[in-house]
Amino acid sequence: MHPAVLNELRLMSSTRFDSRQILSVVFAGDQRFPEKLKHETLISLGSRMRRRLLLEKRTPKELLEILTHLVTAAGNPRLMTPELRTALAEHLLGNPRVMANTAAELLMMAAEREQGQLDEKLFLEYSGSPRPHTSNTGSRRSSGKRKSC
Repeated sequence: MHPAVLNELRLMSSTRFDSRQILSVVFAGDQRFPEKLKHETLISLGSRMRRRLLLEKRTPKELLEILTHLVTAAGNPRLMTPELRTALAEHLLGNPRVMANTAAELLMMAAEREQGQLDEKLFLEYSGSPRPHTSNTGSRRSSGKRKSC
């Protein structure tokens, strides 16, 4: 986000010289965001931030626990082979969101193939195949047709 936009948010978030807060803003960013706040025009914005939460990469063990919990909570603890769970936990950048999105893609591939269990073979096919970039609206809308699930 451009520094001028961030500075405008700072101005919009307070009235009467910071004596009254009229807007709360939550920022989320990667490791570059705290560095951006050190820019001379954004120092005052950075000083007004009350809470900061820095999320570190998760370990493969933590990701494996998260994935096991998600699959169990979804009602099918045997949906993925243990080898696939381990592979996902070890290869997806320590990021639970990336892991969950990849697992969702694998689930869609398995459903299209009517495959009952997700395994490493499916992950290797997914990893090796080029995937078109889709926007938030999804590729299904671009064709005007919706797939039934």
